[in-house]
Amino acid sequence: MSIEVRVPTILRSYTNNQKAVTAAGDTIADLLTNLDTQFPGFRGRLVTPEGALHRFVNVYINDEDVRFLGALDAKVNDGDTVTILPAVAGGQESPADADGRLSAAASVR
Repeated sequence: MSIEVRVPTILRSYTNNQKAVTAAGDTIADLLTNLDTQFPGFRGRLVTPEGALHRFVNVYINDEDVRFLGALDAKVNDGDTVTILPAVAGGQESPADADGRLSAAASVR
């Protein structure tokens, strides 16, 4: 079974800077275990000590979020593409007037 796994930049240090790697498994959990065999430490960046996906990691099977497919128990098939994306958060709050509306200057930043 061959499954392409697309690796985000932040995790490429584990995959010898490869953007995509091939792995095998029947579920996402199996796939991550296989990846960890090939690239030690990889699984630990995605899975908590309790065995769940970290909240700040998004994993997709053919563009479908695994959180809605069974998380680590989500099934994968030969030829699937698994994409790992770090969650994006943060940013800068926009300054507001005393009444809570954005000022004109703030809205053009």
